[in-house]
Amino acid sequence: MIDPKTKETILKSPAERIWQKLGLRHRHGIDLTLSCLHTEQSTGIGEFLDLLPIIDWCHEIGFEVIQLLPLNDSGNDPSPYNALSSCALNPIFLSLHALPKLSTMPELKEKLHSLRELNKTPRVKYHYVLSHKLLWIEEYLDKVGNELINDKEYKIFIEKHHNWLKPYALFKIFKDHLSQNSWFSWPEELQRLSREEQTHYLKKYEHDVNRYYLVQFLCFNQLKQAKAHAEKKGVLLKGDIPILLSPDSCDVWHHPEFFDLKLAAGSPPDMFTPEGQNWGFPLFNWDALKTDGYSWWRQRLKVAAKFFDLYRIDHVIGFYRIWAIPHGRRGLEGCFIPRDESTWIEHGEQLLKMMIETTDMLPIAEDLGVVRPEIRESLHDLGICGTKVFRWERCWESDNHFYSIDEYDPIGMSTVSTHDSETVSLWWRDIPEQAEAYARFKKWEYKPILTDNQRLEILWDSHHSATLFHINLIQEYLALYPELIWTDPLEERINLPGTVNDHNWTYRTLPSVEQITAHEGLKKTIHALLSSKKPPQR
Repeated sequence: MIDPKTKETILKSPAERIWQKLGLRHRHGIDLTLSCLHTEQSTGIGEFLDLLPIIDWCHEIGFEVIQLLPLNDSGNDPSPYNALSSCALNPIFLSLHALPKLSTMPELKEKLHSLRELNKTPRVKYHYVLSHKLLWIEEYLDKVGNELINDKEYKIFIEKHHNWLKPYALFKIFKDHLSQNSWFSWPEELQRLSREEQTHYLKKYEHDVNRYYLVQFLCFNQLKQAKAHAEKKGVLLKGDIPILLSPDSCDVWHHPEFFDLKLAAGSPPDMFTPEGQNWGFPLFNWDALKTDGYSWWRQRLKVAAKFFDLYRIDHVIGFYRIWAIPHGRRGLEGCFIPRDESTWIEHGEQLLKMMIETTDMLPIAEDLGVVRPEIRESLHDLGICGTKVFRWERCWESDNHFYSIDEYDPIGMSTVSTHDSETVSLWWRDIPEQAEAYARFKKWEYKPILTDNQRLEILWDSHHSATLFHINLIQEYLALYPELIWTDPLEERINLPGTVNDHNWTYRTLPSVEQITAHEGLKKTIHALLSSKKPPQR
């Protein structure tokens, strides 16, 4: 049940229209990187249509939300948060086996067998998979490309999306011709094109332009198929909209006026990172965006709304104020922008209200870290859920005690971990001082290895907290059964922030989707977690 005060707040908030459409009730679900999945049909990495059996499984066990990490084209970077386009999808996620007219190409179909061998590596070999899939797609388009470009739906797709498709295609083509070098190093005449010059190059490279259009057309169709299936099953898809983009992206290249390239975004020094962080992403020129009616942001959101019912606002605090660092300086040598902190709430609320009014997607904020109370109050009043990770929900201002799950703000989302954090098993083992404190709070005896019943209770708490959303990483549920996870808990971690290594963003689930969805013990345990009035025991 929703308490009357929370209901009143939501129904008076700017997000009221979206909440009314979704319905005011508790919802439960899973969070995953699409790349971590593998089915009998996929080719080395999770693919758009691998979501279909996951949607069916969620419907069967009572999950109503599937949260996905960003799916935008990130080129050669496996990090989904370093996108080179705000709208284009990553072709590495195409389900090759389901492409149109493939049944007429037995030789190409046969090549999928060798690509499926790439599912067997413990970690996703992103670059290897990407290069092999792109070569296969090129061969496929050689055979059917001319036929597909005459498809009526394809022409409608181009008409609807030409504003971002044209610069995206040219950006990719120039990258191909210039050894994938950053656009900052391109010949000067290519660094900024007039409308006439853009038209010239679109004609000059018409064949290649159509190739990039076609790949996006195929990606969009498959993700829309997953969305339609989710709607049929009563499952909501939740996307992820990173606040920032790679400086070497088609958006920054095509719209430099919307970005401040003199400064880089990061985070200030805090208890976790005393040196601060420099992420290297350009800041937005909010004045220029406002003058243009925020058309760039509105377009980005409207494209995402074709696939998602909800979305995670990455680093929502950055909309209120963002840590800006001059180039060549360390993370601790920055300052907040806007500089006048008395404007932060107004600044953030203006932007978030624009985002709320643009689509029917409900935003859920990533508001982790050191956050001023007035920002959390602002999100609450806007009707935007914050994120509650049990291990960080503590009274840091006094005795560091843990908050009870009943004390969480109902306009929120509970979770036990994130893609940037340790899984619960790893946290329990590797940060014993925090785990011991939590064990005392729960009146448990602390031992270095989390017990089955302790894990069950932590998950039960996350699904029975006061928040309206309850969503956890898929591997947190798989960990309930040792045969479904890797032996070393480190292999279940997705990303280690602030590091660049081959381990980040290459997580693959040990079991296939077929094995996950057929596991009867997992189904029964999740049913018990959602339905029982007290934590289940083993």
